[in-house]
Amino acid sequence: MSRTPVVLIHGVWLHMSCWEGWAERFTAHGYAVSVPNWPGEARDVLRARRDPGPMRGLGLAELSAHFARLVGRMERPPVVIGHSVGGLIAQQLVGAGLAEAAVAVAPQPGVVSRPSLAAQIWGVPEGHEGFVPLARAQFRHTVANAVGEEEAGRLYDRYALPAPQRLVADLMELAEADPGSRLGLNTENARRGPLLLVSGQEDRLVPDAATRSVYKLYGDSVAVTELKQFADRGHSMVMDSGWRCVADYVLDWLARHEVKAADQGPH
Repeated sequence: MSRTPVVLIHGVWLHMSCWEGWAERFTAHGYAVSVPNWPGEARDVLRARRDPGPMRGLGLAELSAHFARLVGRMERPPVVIGHSVGGLIAQQLVGAGLAEAAVAVAPQPGVVSRPSLAAQIWGVPEGHEGFVPLARAQFRHTVANAVGEEEAGRLYDRYALPAPQRLVADLMELAEADPGSRLGLNTENARRGPLLLVSGQEDRLVPDAATRSVYKLYGDSVAVTELKQFADRGHSMVMDSGWRCVADYVLDWLARHEVKAADQGPH
């Protein structure tokens, strides 16, 4: 019996531990789950927050290459589920034929609050050179706006990390560009596995309209591409109190497309 591997890739301003609920749930359903860290990211959130230095200088190209190497070394193509920039990477991997299926939750780029973020990038507080910290108030406004104040604070304390300045700049540059020109997506690969795009209709960091724009890029492809929109959900949908609803939809979607948790056939 061979268990289907699932790789979970997190997004900017978050620690890998934001996937803890998903990892437990998908493992319980029989998948072989891995939650890889970003290059230089400590697996302990307190350590990563205290010393993010090893991630300094990390850009989108390096991050994408890191996960392409990781997935390419696996015995069989995994299901890749990504959030935010992880959703962009998930699309890159399935388009390159390196993933059996992919789910992109609120995939960046799609940043609309560019002026405020740009102010942070070019005015990084002392002691945070090379990183863009997301203040508690801004985390509440852009990431956890669809939950209560108390829950937003808990999410910030548990998962928030400063983001590499170079990576944020790369994503902002992509958000300004023609969507189809620089994302590194193979939207015409007719032989790729199924792809699910997920948006939260209250998402302020990657708005629903941005995810719908990405969906339209696949309009001419005969490969399976689907869009699921969650009403009243924000960017924190993979880790806040409503995460199970999103995770269970993904599990059902995989089952509908016969991406089983385990099988006995060769790959």
